Amino acid sequence: MSERTVRILLVEDNAKDARLLREMLNEQASFKYDLTHFESMEKAVAHLVANPVDMVMLDLGLPDAQGLEAVRRAHAAAPRVPLVVLADMDDESLAAQALQEGAQDYLVKGQIETRGLLRALRYAVDRKIMERALFDEMERAQVTLNSIGDAVICTDISGNITFFNLVAEKMTDWSWQEAAGRPMAEIFRLLGAASREITANPTEMAVERDRTVHLPSNSILIRRDGSEIPIEDSVAPIHDRQGQSTGAVMVFRDVSAVRAMALQMAHSAYHDFLTGLPNRMLLNDRLSQAIALARRHMKRVAVLFLDLDGFKHINDSLGHPIGDKLLQSIAGCLVDCVRGSDTVSRQGGDEFVVLLSEVEQSEDAAILARRMLQSVAMAHSIDQHDLHVTTSIGVSVYPDDGLDAETLIKNADTAMYQAKENGRQSYQFFKPAMNVRAVERHSIEESLRRAMERQEFALHYQPKINLKTGEITGAEALLRWTHPIRGPISPAQFIPVAEDCGLILPIGNWVLREACKQARAWMGAGLPLATMAVNISAMEFGDEDFLEGVLAILRDTGLDPRSLELELTESVLMKHAESAATVLRTLRAEGVKLAIDDFGTGYSSLSHLRKFPMDSLKIDQSFVRQITSAPDDTTIVIAVISMGRSLKLRVVAEGVETREELAFLKAQQCEEAQGFYFSRPVPPQQFVKLLETGIPDAATVVKP
Repeated sequence: MSERTVRILLVEDNAKDARLLREMLNEQASFKYDLTHFESMEKAVAHLVANPVDMVMLDLGLPDAQGLEAVRRAHAAAPRVPLVVLADMDDESLAAQALQEGAQDYLVKGQIETRGLLRALRYAVDRKIMERALFDEMERAQVTLNSIGDAVICTDISGNITFFNLVAEKMTDWSWQEAAGRPMAEIFRLLGAASREITANPTEMAVERDRTVHLPSNSILIRRDGSEIPIEDSVAPIHDRQGQSTGAVMVFRDVSAVRAMALQMAHSAYHDFLTGLPNRMLLNDRLSQAIALARRHMKRVAVLFLDLDGFKHINDSLGHPIGDKLLQSIAGCLVDCVRGSDTVSRQGGDEFVVLLSEVEQSEDAAILARRMLQSVAMAHSIDQHDLHVTTSIGVSVYPDDGLDAETLIKNADTAMYQAKENGRQSYQFFKPAMNVRAVERHSIEESLRRAMERQEFALHYQPKINLKTGEITGAEALLRWTHPIRGPISPAQFIPVAEDCGLILPIGNWVLREACKQARAWMGAGLPLATMAVNISAMEFGDEDFLEGVLAILRDTGLDPRSLELELTESVLMKHAESAATVLRTLRAEGVKLAIDDFGTGYSSLSHLRKFPMDSLKIDQSFVRQITSAPDDTTIVIAVISMGRSLKLRVVAEGVETREELAFLKAQQCEEAQGFYFSRPVPPQQFVKLLETGIPDAATVVKP
């Protein structure tokens, strides 16, 4: 207490008594004091009002105080300051009454004891310490409550506001000064989000039940300006030392962001991030519900599975941002085609599924499918590009094609693949026979994945014949697959599957390497082989490592690039028109020969073909087989041969099988041919014999 200074106000008209008190205080060195002495109560009260003190010592015997009136005035001037009464021996009853009026202690005047004085002083000091501690604690509490992120409001037992922190001011739009003393119900108004009705005052509930309570979920605070904020809170009663409720404290927070985030997360869990359409999970849920309703109402449900045709080319040529915007545009078109009760879902990539609920008849699905084909095929204006894309649609119907969501979607997917095989930009209803083909396709894909490591592939070679000399001018390498159980599998069966699942890349790389190795071996053995032709698929040619892969294989095998001929279809060249010319020029510069395969079946034009550095073109066998019976095909073959000569390209006819076909081609001065008439594709050992002996009678047949 030596560090404490006690400010004492003494009202005593007797200077001697005042001096005695000062001397007694001087003897007590355990604390500091500051004694101010007044002889009149008037001056003392004026001092009390203007200056803080820690203790008032008052003489009841002051002539101008008139006893208890002086005590009352001192207490009124400083109600919380300890009041010590100085009384004569005969004034003890008056002193006792003074204690009831507000005095805390009294000393007997004339016989002031040190112990009594010290007791009064210590009381004042202790009170001062407690007040300062309480002030510090309140200050810390105030700073703390203003620093937290939650709003805090306190009320008394009557429900009137006793405290507001800064967050509460901001959330309610009431300042602490305006809210203080007002009823809680006036400041804090709550709505139920569902009922939109005013809810009970939470602080009253906490006091009533004498326990912590929580607001109903989805509660809304109505601010002073009428705006609304969703909140969460808890309310607890405040107790005094005797355990009696004296009020309540409520802590609440704005949950707008939390609820918005929860809604966003819930939406993201069931919707596609790019298009905003329902995703696979939500579609399955809605489809299951639609099936249940259709079963109850004796209706049908249709599922349409859509896959875009040629979308990958747009992504590859214009970039994924353009592709994403195109998907968003298509999503909008599909939504515009359906009813509000239907669902358009994006499954991922360029696949969409449409659910038609409560369909009367299957033809309704066909009508919608045709509408979607037209809508998707319209030009989509994306970043100054007019993009055109088509779609293939598969349709399945409940209950004919499945009784659950998974089966209906799977069967619609199967029907969609059939639509693509039928020429794309069309729709196809599911038929049970498609499942057999789907199972077969899956079996082929699984077997293909093991065929490489099991060395089940082999190359057969078919000769190309010079129609003037009858000599073998080259060979075309053709892939063959012999399954260990099923035996030989036609390329027409497994090549499309390999292209769809991406296995064509490693398979094509193996074919090119094996063909180059074989050609190098035959040429090294002195056999008369000029070129080795290898077919290149669209996926291989579009691969970013294609060019480097070809050059690496030529280096590894040691084959002269001039002995390699790569055959590409028109569709392959046109699909990658921009990059194709650059790649082809690089290959041509290395010496590699280039041929257009299956000419006449694609969609190229002469203006485009002139951009590509080609060496030869091959007439598709479908035209050759009809040249003796179909005048139109005859005209096409004549035109192609003439065009090839004008472009200085070597013309090769594929699929020659009869003497009549051969005679016609010779008459039109076609340079080369290949087909069963000369030889089927044969294994390497048999092809060696052909190189050694030539084609039997070929020279005689082709010469005039």
